[in-house]
Amino acid sequence: MLDNLDGKFDSLSIDQIRFLCDRKLGIGADGLIKISSHDQFDFNVEYYNSDGSQSFCGNGARCSVAFAKSLGILESKTEFMAIDGTHKAEISVDGRVKLEMLPVNDIDRLGADYIMDTGSPHYIRFATPDNVPEIVSLGKEIRYSDRFKDKGINVNTIIELGPETIHVATYERGVEDETLSCGTGVTACALAYMLEHNSEEPVTVITKGGKLSVKAKRNKDLFNEIWLTGPAKRVFDGSIDA
Repeated sequence: MLDNLDGKFDSLSIDQIRFLCDRKLGIGADGLIKISSHDQFDFNVEYYNSDGSQSFCGNGARCSVAFAKSLGILESKTEFMAIDGTHKAEISVDGRVKLEMLPVNDIDRLGADYIMDTGSPHYIRFATPDNVPEIVSLGKEIRYSDRFKDKGINVNTIIELGPETIHVATYERGVEDETLSCGTGVTACALAYMLEHNSEEPVTVITKGGKLSVKAKRNKDLFNEIWLTGPAKRVFDGSIDA
């Protein structure tokens, strides 16, 4: 995450972003985020996948809120700009960040699977504990299929752990691998669960990276007032010559 409020990283190239995200020669990351100034909102979030492509990142946006607070941009509530539009967010005293996602109103079905865009496009498949597809193999199979190979798509599996509780694994385009926790994927999977169970109850989502929660208001297959909530923890600070 880079503090770009004064524009000093405006000229950061795609090659430099790829280098910084490289896990062997750089710092190592699934993506890079620049926090920049904005003339109408508190700040602007620019998210780059590790291959240099841009998208919206739900967990990255939540981390951006925590980072912006550390920079003195906000106290507890904010409204900021991202590649998919404006978002509201709140941060609690214990560091949990509550992010409002954009409405979701275009949900497709492919057999028993769901396809939707929650800021980034997602393909969702329900699985059972005794028959869980390996997420990287499944992700590559779907992401590079004829339908999705040009623009790409993120691929998720859901295992139901109990009422309103699911486990999610995600393969992310742009990273081209499994990521420990994907905020837009978690949101998409929670909405798919609500549709599958005809429910509006908040959903707890367990990922390899931790626990998140999603709540939303539903009108048939349309969702709004979608809130993604979870912790955002600072890991380390440093500098590097790129």
